[in-house]
Amino acid sequence: MQEVTTTKDEAVRFRQDIYDRIRCKTREAIEAVLEEELTAALGSGSYERSDDRRGYRNGVQVRTMTAAGGSREVRIPRGRLTDDEGTTSEFRSELLPRYARRTKEVDEAILGVYLAGANSRRIRKALEPMLGSANVSKSAVSRIVGRLKAVFEAWSHRDLTSERYAVLYLDGFHLKVRLARRVVSVPVLAVLGVAEDGTKVLVSLRLAASEAASQWSSVLFDLQKRGLIAPLVIVVDGHAGLQKALEAWTDVKVQRCARHKVVNLQEHCPTHARPEMKRDYRKIINATDGIAARKAYDAFVAKWSKLCSAVARSIEEAGHELLTFYEFPKAMWRALRTTNPLENLNREFRRRTKTQASFGREDAAVTLLYGLVAFGQIRMHKIDGHRELKALVAKMNVQAA
Repeated sequence: MQEVTTTKDEAVRFRQDIYDRIRCKTREAIEAVLEEELTAALGSGSYERSDDRRGYRNGVQVRTMTAAGGSREVRIPRGRLTDDEGTTSEFRSELLPRYARRTKEVDEAILGVYLAGANSRRIRKALEPMLGSANVSKSAVSRIVGRLKAVFEAWSHRDLTSERYAVLYLDGFHLKVRLARRVVSVPVLAVLGVAEDGTKVLVSLRLAASEAASQWSSVLFDLQKRGLIAPLVIVVDGHAGLQKALEAWTDVKVQRCARHKVVNLQEHCPTHARPEMKRDYRKIINATDGIAARKAYDAFVAKWSKLCSAVARSIEEAGHELLTFYEFPKAMWRALRTTNPLENLNREFRRRTKTQASFGREDAAVTLLYGLVAFGQIRMHKIDGHRELKALVAKMNVQAA
């Protein structure tokens, strides 16, 4: 039997021929679907006489479409539709919107690369082998990213009356943004909610001048103005500005982050005494119930008032807000006693944006962060004890009524 050998060039040509045939069939399929859509709108096919005809065909329009396999010219049928009053209007395809030049998959690929941290030049370079250099221009990338900005703006002003969160986590982190011709570190104020099924949901994301009380008060006031029902508990760190802003929600329980507080205590404690201090602190945070926790708290204050008064004053500053989580089902204690759920999200934000030294505009920073969550680049899981949430949300709805 004669052995057949194939050169590398022949293999490349063979593979390219397969791709060309696939693209041709894809184009034919698109044209067939568009023709069927027009036929349905007119009520009859080409050259078909019918009393139900609602207009007439008006030639074709050739449009260059960019799909996953590259660009191809597509013949788009045109038509005029006649209404009951005899007025005609141009047929508009719902399957292929007017001025569309790329498929949804291509736009999603471009947006996905952008959310991964690439700029316009890197996006074009990454997708050039698949789409060609002429089909992913800088302006095309900008338009696609601009749509993300519009989605973020709509999300930022959405009505919140139908959203229910039993728990809200509030915290801030910093990003480098170019402002007034200088790169500065600017705080991003984030609010994370926990839905009835236990899923963590990004509620608000805002770039602010600082973490002062006025800035956090503005965030909370905006949430209230848009109809957000007060949660059962808000979990926060010990930032003074945030603490003062919480006065806007007077009836909401507050849980101070246990992890932030132990860091504060260590800063006030001599190095040699820190292991002992942390052992005493864990008796408060890891108690069997709220009663035991309060006894451990009182014992901690009494002991460290004598050993190191600065440590005692620091824990008294937080007070029993460190123990609020004991008022909830035990399965939820781990999720409620720290701001870790939001801290983890903030850490993921920083990891995804570390490839960019700074953002050229303020809106670019928060738009990117929103896109990472909205389009599934960052996935958030349910909190511990989420099965207990349904009863808590029912309680919250009763209180709201």
